[in-house]
Amino acid sequence: MSFRAPVRDLALALKIAGHPALAATAFAELDEDTITAVLEAAAAFTEEELAPLNRKGDQVGARYENGKVIAAPGFADAYKAFVAGGWNSLSADPEHGGQGLTKAMELAVFEMVHASNMAFGLCPMLTQGAIEALDLHGTERQKRLVLPRLVSGEWTGTMNLTEPQAGSDLAAVTTRAEPDGQGGYRLYGQKIFITWGDHDAAENICHLVLARLPDSPPGVKGISLFLATKREVLDDGSLGVANALRAGSIEHKLGIHGSPTCVMLFEGAQAELVGEVNNGIAHMFVMMNAARLQVGVQGVAIAERAFQQALAFSQERRQGRAVWSAEYPTPLYGHPDVRRSLLLMKAKIEAARGVCMTTGVLADQARLAAEEAQRATARARQELLTPIAKAWSTDIGVEVASMGVQIHGGMGFIEETGAAQHYRDARIAPIYEGTNGIQAIDLIGRKVPMENGGVMDALCADMSATVEDLVATPGLDGVAARLEAGISALERATDWVLKNKGPNALAAATPYLKLAGDVIGGWMLARQALAVAGGEDAWSRSKAALARVYASQVLALAPGLADGLTENADDLEAVGADALGA
Repeated sequence: MSFRAPVRDLALALKIAGHPALAATAFAELDEDTITAVLEAAAAFTEEELAPLNRKGDQVGARYENGKVIAAPGFADAYKAFVAGGWNSLSADPEHGGQGLTKAMELAVFEMVHASNMAFGLCPMLTQGAIEALDLHGTERQKRLVLPRLVSGEWTGTMNLTEPQAGSDLAAVTTRAEPDGQGGYRLYGQKIFITWGDHDAAENICHLVLARLPDSPPGVKGISLFLATKREVLDDGSLGVANALRAGSIEHKLGIHGSPTCVMLFEGAQAELVGEVNNGIAHMFVMMNAARLQVGVQGVAIAERAFQQALAFSQERRQGRAVWSAEYPTPLYGHPDVRRSLLLMKAKIEAARGVCMTTGVLADQARLAAEEAQRATARARQELLTPIAKAWSTDIGVEVASMGVQIHGGMGFIEETGAAQHYRDARIAPIYEGTNGIQAIDLIGRKVPMENGGVMDALCADMSATVEDLVATPGLDGVAARLEAGISALERATDWVLKNKGPNALAAATPYLKLAGDVIGGWMLARQALAVAGGEDAWSRSKAALARVYASQVLALAPGLADGLTENADDLEAVGADALGA
């Protein structure tokens, strides 16, 4: 089916996140008409250029031939069109050729890119992270010769962390960097799962690589960050010979077949240090944190695509007689349980979109707010929300895509309908850029304890203030009661997490993140409903209905989730693998 970019929903999510006020104060030229024009132009591009390639990308995929990777059919030309349209440079610094727009605007555009063609979107997504890393930590040479070409899209970027023995445990990285005696380095080692590690869509590829120098300290404290390009970059900016790195193969994956996931071999590749020696993890985290929020947006995007297909199918497919219609056979949408599923899918999408766009606006505020105190407050809340945006949104992507298959019934299990592709594509997002379990541990271990819990306390206080507005708005008092109970459950769970360390807290990490996401997502929907309250059109009226459905189906469960996560981990410790396998 065709894809329709959710421009109006994206604009609402940006509005409740505070983007209009940010734009008005930091960007005099970025008025509402300009924002709308950018979103509508992105919608047209993704609908017309990228969405038609999505199915072919899944069916044919990228190819590995004679030691080189060939992009999926149409992808190379689409990438050139993407670059020509200026979509690669939205939030980059104008000093390097960027447009200097907000990070939130870039996220909104990339949601449409990922929804139309997730496998394609991974290429420019990683380039954005490389741009941010080099902008902050690159040398003068790298900023002069490499950064502008990443911003323009002439070259693309990758992130090389994982090795066969070092997945999430980066302390186990063994790729080595040896000084070449001329101020540079030579890289030796193997990296796996490198997204768009090789392709024919751009003339050069810039690999950011974690590696160890001789005699570096053990563990993560001995890892440095290096830049190695597919073709060497000469001092005048021209391209030299092919570097001593190559794709050894591409992976055969469950989904995102159009995205070449490469095994990269570094066989004495010429490289440059990025940032400080032995501080590579901190430098790479600039790229990783950017990617984590983008992956959260991917979760929203693939959910949107799966939902749109399921909604269309529910109106086309006729089965049985429904209680709300005299027709026989009745479209599936006429059956209450199907309609409940679709409304819940839509509600979760909009809740997750709100979380991601709000996190993006906070990133902008942390950079652009007038006062340092405002920047610090925004930065702290952004850090708190980032693991939630990544993990909770991608879990919703899988859940909604699965529900989409279910609504298709047996036809959803058949590849020809395309519903299965969305489910397969969605499943990677909770895994890469830091598994969702790692995001949950980061949330309880690093983010919730910030300011002795004060950052989460301030967020809960803001959510509680919204409850008062809901009570005063006709039709939303029930949402107020559910949201208030959810906030109370989150506060209770937060107090427990702050008081408990070790196995008990680690065992509670994932349910705590889910609870936080569920409650904050409910807050997003409540604010959306308030923002359009009184509107007479069907779209405006639907926002209150979505908030009520979410309150009854999701927020109502929050107190029980809080109760459950505070149980200790004794059973987890006591039951060995042999007992489970008996």
